[in-house]
Amino acid sequence: MRILGRVTSSNVRKVLWTADLCGIAYEHEVWGMPHRDPRVPEFLALNPNGTVPVIVDDGFVLWESSAIMRYLALQTGSDLWPEDARQRALVDQWLTWQATELLPSWLYAVTAYLARNPDFADPERIAQSVDKWTANMRMLEERLVAGGGYVANGRLSLADLALALSSHRWFSTPFDRAELPAVAEHYQRLKATEAGQKYLGAGTP
Repeated sequence: MRILGRVTSSNVRKVLWTADLCGIAYEHEVWGMPHRDPRVPEFLALNPNGTVPVIVDDGFVLWESSAIMRYLALQTGSDLWPEDARQRALVDQWLTWQATELLPSWLYAVTAYLARNPDFADPERIAQSVDKWTANMRMLEERLVAGGGYVANGRLSLADLALALSSHRWFSTPFDRAELPAVAEHYQRLKATEAGQKYLGAGTP
């Protein structure tokens, strides 16, 4: 299996972390700026969106990080994506929420504060992003308290990996954050694992 993408992308780290926990052997190819431009014909033939990650598994091509995570878990029978329909649906619910609600809420603030992009310097838009991001993180806090420290079904799942990487953005961005003890505990617990150190440790963006 080939996994294409740059480790500086949290979506790529979602896939690499899943592959590691599922015990999958893979070759990692670094794609994405500033390393290797994914908008070249070779890459666009795999993913016409020109985005990472992409996997190639014995000729089978798949993109979109959450879909790849599910595929890897299904291929190996990993309980990171449960067999029970309702348990699986809860994992999918939070995986989808991470991608469609949580991630978009932080984009402006992270680009302003962490990437220090001068094109993202509008104080009003930064404040709006921080407010929405904080509201979403408070929702995650409530979910973790209710779920006994996990996002779904009281045990580690694909959703925990995605949301721990989201928490990494939260704790890595230099701004005045709300205190969220359950989020902090969840993040530190996953970070303390061998794989967590690799994808949440010092020096990871």
